[in-house]
Amino acid sequence: MTDTTYAPATGAPALPATKPARPFFSSGPCAKPPGWSADKLATESLGRSHRSKIGKTRLQYSIDLMRELLKLPDTHRIGIVPGSDTGAYEMAMWTMLGAKPVTALAWESFGEGWVTDAVKQLKIDPTVVRADYGQLPDLNAVDWLNDVLFTWNGTTSGVRVPNADWIPDDREGLSFADATSGVFAYDIDWTKIDVATFSWQKVLGGEGAHGVLILGPRAVERLETYTPAWPLPKVFRLVSKGKLAEGVFKGETINTPSMLAVEDAIFSLEWAKSLGEDGLIKRSDANAAALDKIVAERDWLGHLAIDPATRSKTSVCLTVEGADEALIKAMASALEKAGAAYDVAGYRDAPPGLRIWCGATVDTADIEALGPWLDWAYATAKAG
Repeated sequence: MTDTTYAPATGAPALPATKPARPFFSSGPCAKPPGWSADKLATESLGRSHRSKIGKTRLQYSIDLMRELLKLPDTHRIGIVPGSDTGAYEMAMWTMLGAKPVTALAWESFGEGWVTDAVKQLKIDPTVVRADYGQLPDLNAVDWLNDVLFTWNGTTSGVRVPNADWIPDDREGLSFADATSGVFAYDIDWTKIDVATFSWQKVLGGEGAHGVLILGPRAVERLETYTPAWPLPKVFRLVSKGKLAEGVFKGETINTPSMLAVEDAIFSLEWAKSLGEDGLIKRSDANAAALDKIVAERDWLGHLAIDPATRSKTSVCLTVEGADEALIKAMASALEKAGAAYDVAGYRDAPPGLRIWCGATVDTADIEALGPWLDWAYATAKAG
C-alpha cells in the first residue's frame, strides 16, 4: 500500500489513509503479474520473423507452458490464433457449427454475442436458453444431442458455471466453452470440453489481440469430416486438404503474431508456473473472499450474482444501492482521479454497478485496501 497524495475538494468526504499499491482492477486487459516490468521481457525474438527458428521456438514454448499449467491432456491441441478470445471463439463457430442443431446459453453480453452471430451471420436458428444478469440458466435442461455454446465465466455478469458435471460423457454434440476469464482460475475437467477459447489478457494479465484455441479429439474429428456451407475467411481456416492444419498447434500461426505480446505472455506464464495452477486458483479465491468480506460489511453493496456457488471469483460484479449510470460513472471517475482504483465501472450492457477483477495477478492486500475507497467514492458521488 502507498500513502494517499490526492487532495479532495473542500467539503468532500475524508480520504482513506492508504490506497492499493497496484490499483489495477480492470476486467481486461487485467493487472500485470506482481513484479512485472517491460525491461524484464526477453527481446531476442523481436525484429525476427515468427517463422524463424527463434520465433517458432518461443511460440511453441508459450504453448508448452499453457499446456503444463492447465494440465491439458495429450488428446487436446492448443494453438495461438488472431483476434483475442473473440477471434478464437468465432473461428470455432464458423468452422464447426452447422453439422448438428445448436443450443446457445446466454446470461450476459458475450453469450448474447454468440447468439447474435449464430442467428444473423451463420443463420442456423439455435435454441436459445437465457437467464437474466446475475442468474444462471437451468444447465440440466440442456439437450446434448445438440452442439452447445456457453461461457464458463460470465465476465460481464459475474456468473459462472459451477463445474463441468452438467456436461455428459456420452454427449453427441460438441461443448464450446468461452473460458476467457475462467482458465487458470478454476479447475476445469478437460474431458468434458471439446472446444475452449481464451486470451492472455485476462487471468494472465497479458496483452490483447491474440487468442488461444483448445481442441479436443471430437472437435478435430468434426473439422476433418464436416465442411460448412458458408465461405471461411483465411484467418479462420484450420483444415488443409481435409486434415487439421497441425502447424497451427505447433506455433505456426495463421497470421503474423506480435512477438512482443508473445514474450509478455511468456513472462506471465513463467510467473504462473512458479505458483502452479493450484496456486493461481488460491490467489483468485483469496481475492474473491477479501472482496466478499468488503461487500458483507456494507449494506449499500451487494453481489449481482446471488448464488455463491455460481458467483465468479475473477470478474466480480457488484450492485450499488440506488445506483444509476451517472452515479457509477462518478464513483469510477473519483477512484481513478485519486489513483485508488482504475476501470471499476460495470460493463456497458450490464445493470449499473461496479466490477472488480479478482484474478491471480491482483494482490489480496490491494483488494483489502479497496474497501474504504469504495466508501469514499460512494459518499463523494452521492454528495455530488
